[in-house]
This record gives sequence, structure tokens and C-alpha cells, in this order.
Amino acid sequence: MSDTLFTTFITFFVIIDPLGIAPLFLALTPDNSDTLRRQMAIKATAIAAGVLLVFAVSGDLFLRSLGITLSAFRIAGGALLFLLAIDMVFARSSGLRATTAGEEAEAVHKTDIAVFPLAIPLIAGPGAMTSTVLLMGRQSGEPSRQVAVMLVLLGVLLLNLVVLLAASRLTRALGVTGINVITRVFGIILAALAVQFVLDGLAASFSSVATPGVTPSLLVPSLVQK
Repeated sequence: MSDTLFTTFITFFVIIDPLGIAPLFLALTPDNSDTLRRQMAIKATAIAAGVLLVFAVSGDLFLRSLGITLSAFRIAGGALLFLLAIDMVFARSSGLRATTAGEEAEAVHKTDIAVFPLAIPLIAGPGAMTSTVLLMGRQSGEPSRQVAVMLVLLGVLLLNLVVLLAASRLTRALGVTGINVITRVFGIILAALAVQFVLDGLAASFSSVATPGVTPSLLVPSLVQK
């Protein structure tokens, strides 16, 4: 149980990336007072928590309604997270974990950026949504473990809120170089987690179609013929 909670915490912390969001938050609110920044940080965290909890509770049901197996979603989600990891390692922005140039230009003219782009997509982005569904799926059939996953998610969001409230001091302390170094390390960890999601999906797919005495290599031609 402790290993599961630790892995869940690391995954959410790396995906949400509070240290990476902090300088973006400051860049998007250059003329706002500390009071307004505090209000936006709290509002954005609450909205992101609501969105991610909805995905945690109903994500599996939504996938089944579309005829998508959890194995397929693990493979697709792992591929998406791997692309996200590449962005983190090379410190570049593709819109997966940060705002695009167009979104930043739009946000500059907004007084309140709590909903967009802070809550979505900076905090509750595609990577966070995907990870939530995948981690909840790993604990399928274990309600207590699924509750634990949601509690860890809320804990990481609370930690993210603390970082946002101290964004100016934290950014000055670490500097751009320090933040990029930490982000790159997190990116390497995320790449490994992404590969593991893909391997889990492939293993589950083969085990679901395999029959006693028939190896996957012998099974594939028979499926093609059908």
C-alpha cells in the first residue's frame, strides 16, 4: 500500500509540476496584487481539483461507454505521457503541459486567469487527467485504494497551492536554471512511468485474449484470419 501511495504521489507531483507552474503563474499576472494572485491561486486549485476528481470517479465509466478498454487507454495514455516527458527533458512547450503562445497572449488581457489557463490546462491538463484515470484504473476493484489515490491527488493539489502562494519567493530562490534542472529530472522519471503504463497495457491486452495452451504469437494470425 505504501509503495502504491508513493508511486501515486510521484506521478501526480511530476505531472502537475508545481515548480514549473509557479514562474508561469507570475508571468501571466505581472500587474496583479498579491491579494488577487492569492484569490486566483485558490480558485484555480479548487476548479482543477473538481475536474480531476470527476475524471477519477467517472473516467472508467466514460471509457466503457465509448467501448475503450482500460488496456487501450493505458497504452495511449503512456504514449501521451512519454511525449510530455520529452517536453520536460528538453524544457520546451508544446501545449501538453503549458500554454501555447496564442493562449498566453489571450491570458495577458484577462484580469482573472484562474479558470483559464491556470486551472485548465496548467494544473488539470491532459497529462493530469490521463494519469488520474490510469492510476484509478490500476486500483480497480479496490475502493479503499481508489480513495487513497484521490486523497494523494488532493494532497498534491494542496502542495501546488502552497507553491503558487509562495511563487515569487520560490522563483527568486531557484532561478530559471534551477527550475529547468528540476523539471528535466522529473521528465526522466515521467518517461519511465510512461513506459511502464504502456507495458502494463500490452500485458493486460495479451492476457485478456490469450487462451490456455495458445501463445500470443500463435494467436495473432488466427485473429487476423477472422
